[in-house]
Amino acid sequence: MVNKCAIINLEMIDPLLSNTRDRMKKSIEVTQTDIASIRSGRATPALVENIVISAYDGTQRLKIMEMATITTMDSKTIVIAPYDASTIQEIEKGILETNTGVTPVVDGEIIRITIPLLSQERRLEYIKLAKAKLEAGRIMVRQVRQEGMKELKKLEEAKEISEDDQKNGEKRIQELTDEMIADIDAMGERKETELMQV
Repeated sequence: MVNKCAIINLEMIDPLLSNTRDRMKKSIEVTQTDIASIRSGRATPALVENIVISAYDGTQRLKIMEMATITTMDSKTIVIAPYDASTIQEIEKGILETNTGVTPVVDGEIIRITIPLLSQERRLEYIKLAKAKLEAGRIMVRQVRQEGMKELKKLEEAKEISEDDQKNGEKRIQELTDEMIADIDAMGERKETELMQV
């Protein structure tokens, strides 16, 4: 005979765990985007694709990746080809205003950005910045964990799940958290390796 109570409990816990996983993944995506925007001395579209531009005389706010094709010619050069040539000056201005340490150069209907070599001092600054962004990512994941644990506690207090189910749910949320934190740590190691490459 199927234990009805067990079925109800799974119906309560599974959506909670699924929601917790989704929210943690969002935190990872935000952290990835943040980390990608840190210059490593190598040309990559991620350095500029998420820069928000005030376009069409300030009537729209768009990311560069929504306004142009972004490619790399080589390890030092990013090429931005706007879909609408009339926005080229606005894209150039937007890049300059973000203080990313790169200088866009308008060349006909494209913008070229040459990535300067990083000094050792600058590399260490960027590693420090990356570590701060990674820690912010870990904090976001832990906050999601804490909210998931609170939800489980509420379900247990409302007698919608048993104490054992609560403990089991907490264990699963902790496993999820450990998995996501490990992803962030791996991301950090990759970024540090990338930043230290000359």
